[in-house]
Order: sequence, then structure tokens, then C-alpha cells
Amino acid sequence: MTATVRPGLTGRIGEFADVVAARTGKEFADYTALWQWSVEYPAQFWRAVWEFFDLGPLGSSDDSAVLADPTMPAARWFPDVTLNYVDQVLRHRDQSGAAIVALDEEGRRVVVEWTELPGRIADVMTRLQDAGVTRGDVVAAYLPDTAEAVVAFLATAALGATWSSCGQDYAPSGAAGRLAQLRPVVLVSGDGYRHGGKVIDKTADTRELLEMLPGATLLRTEDFTTGQPGAQVVTEQVPADHPLWVLFSSGTTGRPKGLVQGHGGILVEHLKAAALHGDLGPGDVFFWQTALSWMMWNYQLAGLLCGSTIVCYSGSPLFPTADRLWQVLADERVTYFGTSPGQLQASRKAGLHPGADHDLSALRTLGSTGSSLAPDLFDWVDAEVAAGLPVSSISGGTDVCTAFAGGSTGVTVVPGELSVRYLAVAVHSWSSERRPLIDEVGEMVITAPMPSMPVRFWDDPDGDRYRAAYFSHEWADGPDPHIWRHGDWVTVTDRGSLIIHGRSDATLNRHGIRMGSADIYEVVESVDEVAEAFVLGVDLPDGRYWMPLFVTLVAGATFDDSLVAHLRTAIRNRLSPRHVPDEVILAPGVPHTRTGKKLEVPVTAILAGRPDVSVDLKSVDDPELIDWYRGQHPPER
Repeated sequence: MTATVRPGLTGRIGEFADVVAARTGKEFADYTALWQWSVEYPAQFWRAVWEFFDLGPLGSSDDSAVLADPTMPAARWFPDVTLNYVDQVLRHRDQSGAAIVALDEEGRRVVVEWTELPGRIADVMTRLQDAGVTRGDVVAAYLPDTAEAVVAFLATAALGATWSSCGQDYAPSGAAGRLAQLRPVVLVSGDGYRHGGKVIDKTADTRELLEMLPGATLLRTEDFTTGQPGAQVVTEQVPADHPLWVLFSSGTTGRPKGLVQGHGGILVEHLKAAALHGDLGPGDVFFWQTALSWMMWNYQLAGLLCGSTIVCYSGSPLFPTADRLWQVLADERVTYFGTSPGQLQASRKAGLHPGADHDLSALRTLGSTGSSLAPDLFDWVDAEVAAGLPVSSISGGTDVCTAFAGGSTGVTVVPGELSVRYLAVAVHSWSSERRPLIDEVGEMVITAPMPSMPVRFWDDPDGDRYRAAYFSHEWADGPDPHIWRHGDWVTVTDRGSLIIHGRSDATLNRHGIRMGSADIYEVVESVDEVAEAFVLGVDLPDGRYWMPLFVTLVAGATFDDSLVAHLRTAIRNRLSPRHVPDEVILAPGVPHTRTGKKLEVPVTAILAGRPDVSVDLKSVDDPELIDWYRGQHPPER
């Protein structure tokens, strides 16, 4: 008898679909059918997730036990539940093998075994308690991506305290701009890290940061121990919406917003994303190259929820050569590798052949986020990493600490697209009249609540900043206070996949035709000589519209009239004659947030001469670049 093939419902997501089908009597022919059910019946879906992962009693069989109030932004999830995120991690403590593997760019390797993890957590819990940390207090971290950082987070969460972290690449004032808002009881820090072959000593910076955090006690990771074998971790049971961590917006044009996310919401969202969509479980090795200032560090912790090994990496991903991370994949037998378009682009332009040069046979999925992944990079992965390797380009954000859309096991990957809308994510493309669009560019909206949406913003008692951030967009007929507008241009295809076109507040509106910056980058950055591109659409005070294209070049490339003509022709022929830039300008660099997002919106505002916008240089990866861009001006009439 031939088994029924259900596209997109293989692996753990297939097991989940079988359980739901048996319980509800519904048949799911493919992924789309399961997604449609999940958005139509969110309470039933999240109950099914809760029970599939055996997370404990919910209190009653009513939908209200899962979703007490379905109205955004006031949605209330799991109102009668008490739990602790760390309990789901520690249910895997009897496994053999590594829970955490931590590496630096010089190859130093630290391993924390699953059986060792409780003792490590218990040791740090005691240190935190000795420093006065109790339930509800904030523990701030100023650290590189290390095993000690993961253990410190787990100890914090186990106590019912709230975690917030910042990478040591931030200067003390930049870190304090985030962490001081939280009035932490403890600062966890370390002596420093290695980057680009250099030792970066952070002891003085740590002392300076500590002075900016009144009342905080310093806890050094160098003082952590392996704990006691057999130590028991007794976790503090908290409500589902009890703060697990505070993440921060980029804060490039104002005070960074503290996004408070809860134990229950993060737990179910990360199990859904990592275990169902990512198909992670015991025996897998999950490595997302990240830093503590980026929500992907928090997202990678989901591997522990699934019983997988997670790999931490501290240092430059391109040192000593652009091949460094591919060597890590081979050495650690990574099964799911998460990276950025920038790292893949650097690998391509360095002429790497990772699949030929390394044993990547364990690799099952390659994930990418941070910006749109151009189709040519999908093709490069297929040609140079592994033929047929599924590429999961995901889009979500710090706002929810998960993905709205991305890849999923068994779903066909189309270059340049995010394969599916994630389960229970009611993401759509809307016109300005709030009309759903298919195969047309529109505003990305979320029309139903997600469990990991912020419980609240920090220091926002009336919810005004929260509502202003997501629920105040002016549609053609006025604002809709119950629709999450995310700020991206998106196309939803007739197959249910997504194409992200860039920020809708950084639109290139040339001759009345709108286009996202990501479409320009796809064309320009595919040119071998170009390392990175930065395109802006600037409304000038005199009524003119200026569209400059800034480029940086790969080593050895020459910027001349021939290259400029080639770029203009490529944009004209492959994209649109209406979006050929007014000027192509060689730049010393492209400014980013410290999590790698190009600063299109604030730099556009600067060039437009808007006095209401100032850039927080502490949030910029290379602050000196901002002054260079301030000096750029359109040609005279």
C-alpha cells in the first residue's frame, strides 16, 4: 500500500498534523490546509501545540484557557497556567552528549554536557541569589556569545528573574542606553573576547558600565564553576505572561524600546518554530551565528527546548578566512545552520566551495535572516554548499522573537521567496484600503495575535508606546487599532509564499512607482565587484526627489565609469528603468544597526534635512560613517 504524500507535512510537523487530525477528525492534505486551520482556530492550534509537547495542565478545556482575550494588543494567553521556561530545557537533562558547544575564532572549545547542565545552572542561581536577585528582578548581561552566557540566562529564568543582554561590541554608554532603563540588580560580564585576531579587553568598559547601573552588583563569568554533579534545579513557577526577557529595538532614531516577552508565549512559539518548522530534536546540532544584542541569540536557545545541541560562536565569522564558519559546520556536524545574507555573499565573493572543501553531510537545513536573501544566493547554496539543501529564509523580528514566515520541512523552496507563512501566523499583504492582496506588493500586516508578541513595553504603563509602534498606521479610512502593521513591503504569492521587498517606511517612490530597496540590492549585490549596496529615496525640501545608490567594493575591484554603467544597465534591464539611480557613489561603508540592518530610514531623513530626526550613534556599527553621509548632497539643478 502506497503511503499518502502530504506536501509540507513530513518530520515532526507531520507527526503534529497526525495528532491534530486524530483529535479533530480533520484531514490535512498539505501544509496550506494545516496553516489555514491554525489561523482560523488559533486557540485549538495552540492547545494542540501545548499538548503535543506535554507542557502541563491548562486548567480547562475551554478556548479561553488558551486565549482569554483574542483582541490585539490586549490578547491574554494561558491565563491560568504557571510554568517556567527552564523546565522544558531540563526535561532533556538525562540525555548523553553536549547541550552547549562554545567556540571562538581561534578554535578554543568549551562543552557543557546535558548531564552537567543542571549543576552549572544551580551554581549561577546561587551566585545570583547571593547578590540579592529574586523573582521579578532584572539581570543584565554584557557578554559575547559563550556557554557562560547561556547558563547565566537559564539561571536567571529559573529564578523567575528577567534577563536582558547586550553584546560587548557595544561601548559602555551604548549598553547603558538599553540596560540602565531596566534598573538591574546584577550585571553579568566577562573580561573580553577575541575578534579579527585581536584580544578585546572589556574589563575597563565593564567597570564603566557598572557605574551607569546604580545598585547593580557585578558577577563575572570567569568565576562560574561546573557546579555540583547531581544538583537539583528548583525553578520558580510563574504566570505565562511573567517577563522572561527584555529585548530592545535598534534605537537608532530614539531611545531603544524595551520589548517584554513572557515565559509561556516564548516557550510555545519557539517550540513551534524550532521543532515543527525546523524539525529540530535530540541528536540535532543547531548553530545560528549571532550575538547577544540580536534576538537570534534568544531564538537559538530554542534548540535546547528541543533537546538539540546548540553551538555558540564568539568572534569574526570571516577570521582567519571567509571559510571559518563552514569549517565549524564540518567540525561540529551541524544539522541546522543559521546565518545572514552578508555571510553567504562574502563566501560567494571569496570564491569558496564549502561543499567540496568540507564534509557537510550532516547539514540538513540552511537558515538565513537579517535581510532579504537574493535568489542568486539560493542558487549559490545549491551549487556550492549542497545540491537540494533546503534554504529557510525567515522574516520576523525582535518584536516577536520568532518568524512570521520562512521555510518548513518538505515545502518546495523557490529562490528569493520565504516558503510558507508560519503556523498560526495570520500574515497578509494589504492595500492602503486594507484589502488583502495576492501577487501584489502591499503592507505586511498581522491580523490575529501571536503568543510571543510583547506582553508590554518597558516603562510604558498605559501602553501608548506599544500601540504607537504597531497599531496606529493611517490606512486610507483611518487607523485600525487591532491590526499589527509591521512596516515591510511584502508580496503573498498564490502559492502562499512571501517575498519581502524592504521597509515600507524606506520606500523608493520614483515617478509614482513604489519599489522596495531589497529589489535594488538583489540586482546590484549580484555584481561581482560590489561588496554591498545602499540605496535611498530622498524627498528634498525644494520638492525634488533624489535617489542615490551608494556602493562598496570587494578587494581589488575598481570604481570607474564602466562599473557605473554596468550597474545602471543591470537595474534598467533586470528591474525597472524608472528606478535607475540618479547617482552611483563610491562609499567608505554602509551603516548598519549592530544587528546588521541597513540604516535606510535615518540616513534618508538626514539627507532630506529633517530636523526631527537624530541618530543615536551608539546604536550604529560604524558611527563615523554617519558623518560621511551627512556630507553627501544632491547635484545642483
